Amino acid sequence: MEKSILIACFFVVMTFNSCAQKTDNELKKPEEMLVSAELIVDGLQIPWGMAFLPDGSMLITEKSGDIIHYKEGEKTQINNVPAVYLRGQGGLLDIELHPSYEENGWIYLSYSSEEGDDKGGNTAIARARLEGSSLTNVEVLYKATPNTTRGQHFGSRLEFDNEGFLYFTIGERGDRDVNPQDLTRDGGKVYRINDDGSIPGDNPFVNEQGAKAAIYTYGNRNPQGMLKHPETGEIWIHEHGPRGGDEINIVKKGANYGWPVITYGINYSGTPITDKTEMEGMEQPIHYWVPSIAPSGMTFVTSDVYPDWKGDLLVGSLSFQYLERLEMEGEKVTYREKLLEDIGRVRSVRQGPDGYIYVAVEGKGIYKLVPRS
Repeated sequence: MEKSILIACFFVVMTFNSCAQKTDNELKKPEEMLVSAELIVDGLQIPWGMAFLPDGSMLITEKSGDIIHYKEGEKTQINNVPAVYLRGQGGLLDIELHPSYEENGWIYLSYSSEEGDDKGGNTAIARARLEGSSLTNVEVLYKATPNTTRGQHFGSRLEFDNEGFLYFTIGERGDRDVNPQDLTRDGGKVYRINDDGSIPGDNPFVNEQGAKAAIYTYGNRNPQGMLKHPETGEIWIHEHGPRGGDEINIVKKGANYGWPVITYGINYSGTPITDKTEMEGMEQPIHYWVPSIAPSGMTFVTSDVYPDWKGDLLVGSLSFQYLERLEMEGEKVTYREKLLEDIGRVRSVRQGPDGYIYVAVEGKGIYKLVPRS
């Protein structure tokens, strides 16, 4: 084995034995598969996000720039969707309903946009209403700058907290040595805004000269999972590491999550990024993966449909093409299980209002997890 490979392997072993993750917390296969995956929406390419309307129908974002309304077995394409900058990992990304959707009708979107003076694109957040099969009242609430032609790390998930604030994520856009630790720049951050796009007066950096006032946390790499904890109301994220070091973090006001100063991952080439996995003033993840699973989408199971899974966390894997179930004791992962092995690149996972789990798989569509009798 070449010396460089030996060094890389040694680095991975050392980081895996860190106190942030138990070494016996390895991925297991279930003794019995408790669910079957039923394909309910087929013919999709990269279904990035899902949102459920009050009538039980579903809005699905396709990364290519389409929104599909799925209702009673029929797919309808929505018109007047904002134009997207389709490059690399960029395109039409997440979709989320306002908590008071039935009263105000607002739908929120994240996508990569060319808006601005520079070439390329960056992540934007917009809201709109749905009338018939068209979006109306489209308003851009936030647009990250500057644009860049790089095709990686746009983020971006959306989630409302119990107070009605909207959180969203923007990846560091491949500029890891500049964006994540610089509060004057977009990228590598979690943001918090009011539902109309205005900035909450108690955001952590709102009075810091030059800082982007919407920033809520920094030192993030590329979060593509975000949800509200069903009991605590805290916002949880997971984010892609490089080669190793995918993380689950709890969003804390003003916190620095360390990227790239500290990490449990290494460069894709196998060389170290840093010899530091922790540092004073920087948050530790509550869980990390080595090797990387490339997490995308996650949901807590609160439904009686899956009594054996209540309280568990489900996370999609892009690289290994399965759904991971993590048993939790508070903020501690106690057991990991591989579900839907080799189903394909899992991009999104949501629990629907009917209590069933829905899983979006690239190149296939939306699966419904049905308990086996």
